[in-house]
Amino acid sequence: SSTDPIRSGLALLGERDFARLFGARLTSAFGSAMAPIAVAFGVLDLTDSAREVGIVVSAQIIAQVAFQLLGGALADRGSRQGMMVGADLLAMASQAAIAGLFLSGTATVPLLIVLMAANGLAFAMHTPAMVGVIPQVVDRSKLQAANSLLGVAQSGAFAVGAATAGVLVATLGAGWAMAVDSTTFAISALLIAALRPRPQARSQPTTLIRDLREGWREFTAHRWLWAIVVQFSLVVAAHEGVFAVVGPTVAKRQLGGPSDWGFIAGAFGVGTVCGALLSLRLHVQRPMLVASLLVFSFSLPALLLSGPAPVGVIALGAFVHGVCGQLFAVLWY
Repeated sequence: SSTDPIRSGLALLGERDFARLFGARLTSAFGSAMAPIAVAFGVLDLTDSAREVGIVVSAQIIAQVAFQLLGGALADRGSRQGMMVGADLLAMASQAAIAGLFLSGTATVPLLIVLMAANGLAFAMHTPAMVGVIPQVVDRSKLQAANSLLGVAQSGAFAVGAATAGVLVATLGAGWAMAVDSTTFAISALLIAALRPRPQARSQPTTLIRDLREGWREFTAHRWLWAIVVQFSLVVAAHEGVFAVVGPTVAKRQLGGPSDWGFIAGAFGVGTVCGALLSLRLHVQRPMLVASLLVFSFSLPALLLSGPAPVGVIALGAFVHGVCGQLFAVLWY
């Protein structure tokens, strides 16, 4: 039935290694949802400049994009488990440093740029290793179930993390929210280090440059692939601009501050959970066409913030965006 992937995934939680991988994904996703809200409001409190928020946030995104291909190549050549632990420790250290700067009142934009870039590097190293380590932890016949449960867990943790960040920033300040985020990466690193994955399959030894060149050749050979990647180079920029810069700025100046933005970002996370569950019933003949049409819904939060509309209406738009965004991700994979 359509719920079999989730039922099978829940059964997988009885397996030691998958339970630890699940816990690592849950805790790190919870913390990752907190960081953009905490950093945005921390920089706004520091400079009251949306421009400075954009510069700080973009440092993470640029670093992640710049090193993503390298991260994929290194994950195939070395230990994926070790790479994930190292990435989590780097993220823990960078977020702890940001927390310390905010709490001590010594934060500056240049320092935040460097630390956010380090966090982007950590994400670039962690993501491809995570994708590759799942088949080392669960049987290939259970991969769909594992990915379904991990996806729902990540979406749910994002929703709760975003809402928690709004409350923490509003009551205790951005520094404490970043301290909690740093702790989640420490927990994730411990859980990943305790895994006992199956031996990693090795490809024929080649140079790193050759691996990157062959990957680029394969990427450019498929028009649907590079066309959607080009599309999303703009879509992701717009999404991050809204959720990391415009949204927090409008919330601080015209709405109820970080608590309202945490509620809106949490609604987006709930939408991704619903999208993940809905995807189990989704069957389309032209997945990439449908996926590309779903992208139009991504404009809803930006349009509703332009007024701005009431908080509940903006949250509804963010929810729809979350549903459609998750459906896109499922069709893309």
